[in-house]
Amino acid sequence: MSEPLSLLPQTNVQIRRRFPRLHRSALWRRFFHWRQLDFEFALWQMLYLLVSPRHVYRNIYYHKQTKNQWARDDPAFMILQVFGILAATAAYSVVGGVGVHGFLKALVPLLVVNYVVAGILLATVTWFVANRFLRHQNVHAADQQVEWQYAFDVHCNSFFAFFVFAYVLQFLFLPLLMKTSWISLFLGNSLFVLAASAYAYITYLGFHAMPFLQHQEIFLYTIPMAAVAYLISLFGFNVSHHLIDYYF
Repeated sequence: MSEPLSLLPQTNVQIRRRFPRLHRSALWRRFFHWRQLDFEFALWQMLYLLVSPRHVYRNIYYHKQTKNQWARDDPAFMILQVFGILAATAAYSVVGGVGVHGFLKALVPLLVVNYVVAGILLATVTWFVANRFLRHQNVHAADQQVEWQYAFDVHCNSFFAFFVFAYVLQFLFLPLLMKTSWISLFLGNSLFVLAASAYAYITYLGFHAMPFLQHQEIFLYTIPMAAVAYLISLFGFNVSHHLIDYYF
């Protein structure tokens, strides 16, 4: 099904594509106007990313119809994610007794590397693959492209599910996971394979919501790879132990 044509003048659409900073600037301006941030809607999205992620992307499709862009224009979701990572890092630091220095040492890889740097790299890769290989070649339809900012939004959505499985649930089961039994290995590694699978699935849904793309199932190919790595890890590689030792 082809997407309805936008009511905006084509010249405005072309300007947005050529100069993406023009429509991204509204997002960054709202960082300094907290009363305009919709934290309630961001929390709603987080809840539904866990229970019904398709519903989230259906809502994003409606956002596209009204505002003519796929990407978020409200940074509330990202702000809540950053606070969540800060809170999780603080909780692990308190339990581990590593102090302020240990907290800062863990925060850099968890927030800067895992969330920001890895997010930029993954968003760039998925953005390039989608635009280069997955777009419908239809001469009768208007040329449409995936916005890089939307690809980063998809990463943020996927990372939230990963965060819940790999950070939050792991913390709740930490007393059991830190034991040396096979049960702790099985539970810890299962949480991480679920986190990786959730990341891949929500990424797939994010690009599947775009009607001008095809073959989005390639984003699911990492799930069998994660499953194979998971089965191998059950022979003695405890992911939770190694990551806790590395970060803290």
